[in-house]
Amino acid sequence: MELSRRDLLTAFLGAPLAALACRRAVRTPLPPGEIAGASDSVGHRLREAARARPSNDAWLSRDVVIVGAGMSGLSAAWRLEHAGFRDYSVLELEPVAGGTSRSGSSRVSAYPWGAHYVPAPMPNDRALIRVLSEMGAFDSGAVAEEFLCRDPQERIFFRGRWYEGLYLYAGASSEDLRQLRAFEAEIAKWVAWRDGHGRRAFTIPTAACSDDAEVMQLDRVSIRDWLDAQRFNSPRLRWLVAYACRDDYGAQLEDTSAWAAIFYFASRVPKEGEESLPLITWPDGNGRIAAHLATSARQRIETGWLVTNVIPSNDGVDVIAESRDGRDLRGIHAKRVIFAAPQFIAAHVIASFRDALPSHVREFTYGSWLVANLTLRDRPRSSGFPLAWDNVFYESPSLGYVVATHQSGIDYGPTVLTYYYALCDSNPRISRERLLSVNRDEWAEVVLSDISRAHPEIRDLTERLDIMRWGHAMIRPRPGFIGSEARRRAREPHRNIHFAHTDLSGVALFEEALYHGVRAAEGVLHAFDRPVETFL
Repeated sequence: MELSRRDLLTAFLGAPLAALACRRAVRTPLPPGEIAGASDSVGHRLREAARARPSNDAWLSRDVVIVGAGMSGLSAAWRLEHAGFRDYSVLELEPVAGGTSRSGSSRVSAYPWGAHYVPAPMPNDRALIRVLSEMGAFDSGAVAEEFLCRDPQERIFFRGRWYEGLYLYAGASSEDLRQLRAFEAEIAKWVAWRDGHGRRAFTIPTAACSDDAEVMQLDRVSIRDWLDAQRFNSPRLRWLVAYACRDDYGAQLEDTSAWAAIFYFASRVPKEGEESLPLITWPDGNGRIAAHLATSARQRIETGWLVTNVIPSNDGVDVIAESRDGRDLRGIHAKRVIFAAPQFIAAHVIASFRDALPSHVREFTYGSWLVANLTLRDRPRSSGFPLAWDNVFYESPSLGYVVATHQSGIDYGPTVLTYYYALCDSNPRISRERLLSVNRDEWAEVVLSDISRAHPEIRDLTERLDIMRWGHAMIRPRPGFIGSEARRRAREPHRNIHFAHTDLSGVALFEEALYHGVRAAEGVLHAFDRPVETFL
């Protein structure tokens, strides 16, 4: 049943904004646009397609098949290419590679459909430094200035006015500020902390983090309970931490491990007393990195193929894939498979998992996201601090928007805003149902109404509004998951199948995708007696 406008806005933006929006007359029709993906309906064919078998003449052989051309799959292919290993294929359902880092473009600008930045790498992140160096973004030990996010970087909207930064200093009480300083001191303590082997508590990639009991005890509680225990009850501080959890994990305070929340603040700080590492970004976000990784493996990336069955045997792995339109079926006899898709897909695709689902697979839960790209004929007006790269609404459940043209240095005229909304229900199934139950026009109404709290003219300025619905956008690091046996087991090969995905880290960052792709590829190379010097 179609919701009324008031019910729709109440469900996604809250009753106060819904009441205000519905009191205003809407004279401008919705701008044109479409749902750009991802392929939820195609993916739902897995249960039926798993029983199909290609004809004998529809098979070929490969040394390696990479399942999925998201960032982990592309990273694995990139590593194989660097080793001179060419007998592999990458199979991807979507029409373009990149996963949640894919990008799009309009007449105005390229724009992201998901991940849109990486922090400058620390010296230990050798794989990321190598990628950025190849892209011309890192040289002589530093990131080239043109790739660093230009100022102003962040602002926050509160009660009719924009303010600089992401902490709302305007109107903050002395107690608010005391708690902020105390929280920053806690983060600084963890930045400075080292275990007996000299390892940091929190760093990127997470494989380099300490597993000391003092650190891992943070994973046993939610960040909400940790804040309560520290007596951090300032609404402004709790909003900041809640924003961090929604931003990186698509989860609320009570559903996020304290380890993961503190990781968000501490892992990007090089040393105690220093600022967080600067951010690297492009108009198309991390789609720029995806395009680079895909370049060398372009001839071996095959899009439009739904992998329906991965069947391990004593002498290899059979991979069966169906064309996106359902008309063609093919098979590949592989010696090894790099499964660069999430664990929830593995549960449906790997034959031995379907027959007897390993208990660890059930422990992986994922958040749902809505992303919208709005092409504007002109910049919206602002009261207070000027338009920044990242623009956040304090009183909204959304994450606000980033400006795709920010890096161009042109601060007037047409632009593209990329809007993010994480559905953070404690039950992830409810989040997915809510995400997919709303059509393109209804989501456009939510997006425009939300942005109109700061920019009343947004509906008139928007020439086009396209949306992307990510039903399983990112892994949720719920309490207990980071240090779990389930996460450890999921990283281990299953017969001749090697796993590579950000969900294996418990945090959905490009650096983690790169790490697992490279790790899995190097494991395959060793299995073929092709030992190489590690990129990790």
